[in-house]
Amino acid sequence: QVQLVESGGGLVQSGGSLTLSCAASGFTFSRYAMSWVRRAPGKGLEWVSGIDGLSETKNYADSVKGRFTISRDNAKNFLYLQMNSLEPEDTAVYYCSKGGWTAIHARDYQGQGTQVTVSS
Repeated sequence: QVQLVESGGGLVQSGGSLTLSCAASGFTFSRYAMSWVRRAPGKGLEWVSGIDGLSETKNYADSVKGRFTISRDNAKNFLYLQMNSLEPEDTAVYYCSKGGWTAIHARDYQGQGTQVTVSS
């Protein structure tokens, strides 16, 4: 079955960096777009970034554009999110998702999430 396991979250100061990882299994990873979404405290789910199966196109929410970079390693079945210049507003649980190339594309599986906390 499809499994998505995130790691790499933690506590970081404003302006700092973190890299999230997602280990994927149970499907042919390279055939599918992947994405990151997040849920901030008291808010709904927000699409953050998506990447196509061959890493040819990467899409970002305006709120993270220029600060976050999505990437993938199809040989290892891993998805990554490099987050730089972190702000307190980035505090959220971050989830890896199958699908979701853009904010309007469907996602059908999601991991358990990893907490990112940015202190001011």
